[in-house]
Amino acid sequence: MQVFKRIAFFVSFFILTSTFGPEVLAQETPPPVYPRIAGYVGILHPIVTFSEEGTVTNFKEYYVGGMPLGINIWKSAKVGFSLEIVPFVRAENGVSRMSNVLIHPGLLLALGKGFTLATRAAFETSGRYGFTPVLNKIVKKNKNSGYFVAIPVPVRFGNDHPTSLTIGFQFGIAF
Repeated sequence: MQVFKRIAFFVSFFILTSTFGPEVLAQETPPPVYPRIAGYVGILHPIVTFSEEGTVTNFKEYYVGGMPLGINIWKSAKVGFSLEIVPFVRAENGVSRMSNVLIHPGLLLALGKGFTLATRAAFETSGRYGFTPVLNKIVKKNKNSGYFVAIPVPVRFGNDHPTSLTIGFQFGIAF
């Protein structure tokens, strides 16, 4: 009788698992729903700026740092819109002060493998304006957040200064 119970159990188990299959038994992560909204915060370090006035490096005679705060609205897995606000602080000769605020709207283009290209317009309270391409990479993805690094390349015009190009480094967390 024991043998028949075991055979009945294995036959029932086989029928159930083959009928419903692993897709019913396994819990899969649902695909993202669009539009999808994500926020982020980071630290921005301008490294070097080039212009007709010469080359200026951060960390040498002064330090300027920014704290980007933003919201991304992804229309699809490939395209989205972003709005970023970046307050900057400048420390020089033992004195620090709020030096500038950058308003940074732009288009997001997913490039695959965790890379995103942000093409941003730039409007600064200092009177400068321009654009900023940013190459961004998610370096660690968690269930509800991700850590990223980015290389922004701001190009600025206006306010009686020559055109400038800066190379920066940014890192942060998206959630």
